[in-house]
Amino acid sequence: MADDAGQDDAGHGDNAQDNAARDDVEKNWRDPEMFRRAAGYCAGVLIAAALVFAVVDEWAGRRESCRVAAHTFCDTASQAAILLGPGLVLIAGTVGAFISTYRAWQRHRAWPIWQGAGWFLMTVSLGYLAIGSGSVTAPLRSAATGGAVSSVPSLRSVTP
Repeated sequence: MADDAGQDDAGHGDNAQDNAARDDVEKNWRDPEMFRRAAGYCAGVLIAAALVFAVVDEWAGRRESCRVAAHTFCDTASQAAILLGPGLVLIAGTVGAFISTYRAWQRHRAWPIWQGAGWFLMTVSLGYLAIGSGSVTAPLRSAATGGAVSSVPSLRSVTP
């Protein structure tokens, strides 16, 4: 019978496809080796970003224009470097984790472990870039407004 193609004696479909689908539905993703690799990858990305931060911080502190300034990141070049250097390392690590997610999914392995690593790194990346962009530009806003910086907008500035 044509309808029975691909079924085994018990009347079930292809065992490999059934097992892969069942594993995906049952959420039985216990793979300690893959977890160690994903955790090591995340730790490596965070260490690399911290090293880039330290190198950029040292570079900015030794520049002539920032040596006499009140803060280390006194100009646009140093501010961009401290924000984008570690930020790009974190973003590249995020993309790498999601690529590993796809590869694990293709091999019918425990892909949610790598997806969790990707989301963790994305959260750290966006947090670093959001907090960094606000704190790096704060001295410039302070200088432009004569030293008065308010993080809460006044209602008078919003209403016509």
